[in-house]
Amino acid sequence: MTTKKLKIEKRPDLNEYLGGVGIAMRLFEENFHPELPPLDASQPIVFAVGALTSVFPVMTKTVAVFYSPHTGELGESYAGGRLAFAMMQAGYDAIVIQGKADRHMYISVRSDNVSFRDARALWGLPSTVIGRVIREREPGPGKRSIIRIGPAGENGVTFASVCVDTYRHFGRLGLGASMGSKNLKAMQVFGTTPIAIKDFPTYWNAYRAVYKKCTETELMQKYHDLGTSINIEPLNSLGVLPTKNLKQAVFEHGDQISGEEFARKNLVRKVACVGCPVGCIHIGQFRREFDKEGHEYESISVAYDYELIFALGSFLGIGSTDEILEMIDLIEELGMDAMSAGVVMGWATEAFLRGIITEKETIVPLKFGDKANYLKALQFTACLENDFYAALSKGVEHASSVYGGADFAMQIAGNEMAGYHTGYGSLVGMSCGARHSHLCNGGYSIDQGLKEVDLDVIAKKLFQEEIDRCMLNSLIMCLFARKVYDRDTILMALHSLGISCTDEDLTSVAEKTYATKIRVKRAMGFDQESIKFPKRFFETPSMHGLLDEFSAYEVQRKFNAMTNALMKKFETAEPEPKPPKQKTAKKPANETLTKAK
Repeated sequence: MTTKKLKIEKRPDLNEYLGGVGIAMRLFEENFHPELPPLDASQPIVFAVGALTSVFPVMTKTVAVFYSPHTGELGESYAGGRLAFAMMQAGYDAIVIQGKADRHMYISVRSDNVSFRDARALWGLPSTVIGRVIREREPGPGKRSIIRIGPAGENGVTFASVCVDTYRHFGRLGLGASMGSKNLKAMQVFGTTPIAIKDFPTYWNAYRAVYKKCTETELMQKYHDLGTSINIEPLNSLGVLPTKNLKQAVFEHGDQISGEEFARKNLVRKVACVGCPVGCIHIGQFRREFDKEGHEYESISVAYDYELIFALGSFLGIGSTDEILEMIDLIEELGMDAMSAGVVMGWATEAFLRGIITEKETIVPLKFGDKANYLKALQFTACLENDFYAALSKGVEHASSVYGGADFAMQIAGNEMAGYHTGYGSLVGMSCGARHSHLCNGGYSIDQGLKEVDLDVIAKKLFQEEIDRCMLNSLIMCLFARKVYDRDTILMALHSLGISCTDEDLTSVAEKTYATKIRVKRAMGFDQESIKFPKRFFETPSMHGLLDEFSAYEVQRKFNAMTNALMKKFETAEPEPKPPKQKTAKKPANETLTKAK
């Protein structure tokens, strides 16, 4: 971005990683600077797709790897939409972005060139309109994907997201702030080159087998029917739905924001990412009045799912589907991660009600269920309205370190909690996950499958899932399809494309990728044993009753011991060759955009 120069490389040494997070982590490791702040201009952003991208069903994701300004360590985020397909047809397995432009820009990527476009007129516009503006400004052939940031990313909100096309996002850990720090408003990718299949009959037989598993079995049915919002009712019934800043785990209005209620009142259509036959993206519509005297209304369509309903619904005490959709719509315009946005608002509300902060800080009074003032507070956060909202824009861990209330600041390792309070699996899973997310290892699912609490079993299952998902995220699939793609199915798909691979190779890819993540995290100063859990997690009952603090740390210790054992295996192996690092000018970071760790 600094020099507006590009380089295209072939890297056969990375073939064994199968793409996705495997090659993304290796490219990131080669280019990042652990001694410099996350938003230093020299820090890279890496986008990557995988070996099965778009040529098999539900292989729809792109991974972004970056130095997270939100946690001060590894940033790893995934998005569907059209980006993976466009990158594949443009001929790129990975895109690495470094430097900082001297003015606001967007990047246009084609198979034969990369162009740097002036985006000064786009700066400050909400992410929801940027796609339309760029499409009108720069038409082109083929399949196109446009990713962009909103005002939150421009202003350095550390949990700023990146909108992909219309309804998909790189949500967690602040990729939007990383793009904003490079003066990068958007990136569009044009895909125009079809992918040649050498042995089409073999491929077609494999494709049909996977397609049938996706469409003719129950493995993916719930994702199409009600989508993940179907989880609201059962999790609320189990007493594990985080509510009102986790002061409780049962929402008294849970039936009013259930997946069934959204479908009855708001659902207007279902759409799918490119290359997916399932159609899990549920679009809800709400009506908003913009002229009370003239009875003027507009209908607005937004995508919703379980995590958004939890974060902007039960967690904030909002019990109306229309109000949740209105909250989601604003989050889209501002360009913030919805989960982090909801959780920081939950902490701010409780801190206000306790008198830790006052209206002097919040500007508007905050109380659970007050949608109108939440909408204002979210806008204040995105534009850093005052010192309080500037602190809040760095996440709940940072805000509570400034104002107090850390015991009920619902974060784990600096990242706001996900929508599960099922037990030790969900809690420790988010601390041990490489990106501190429930999507690293599905700890909530492990909790639900336990007949009795066994700390050894939980630790082993968490560790094995963490390893396995490194392989799945190298291919790179939507994790909704993880039961479709067992190892035999994966090997069948790879072999149909002429990719020679064994079950042992899949394990090797997974372990190498995980080891790379841990090396990178430790270079950033990460220490698993230093993670502390807020007291609130042990005060509100889970599905296994009140959690014991000692037991949670014991699971974390057991997990860390398994990680250390795996790392020793790689320390004793021959070091892998890697290209020499290019020298990069080290510029001082913009401290106003960098979170103090």
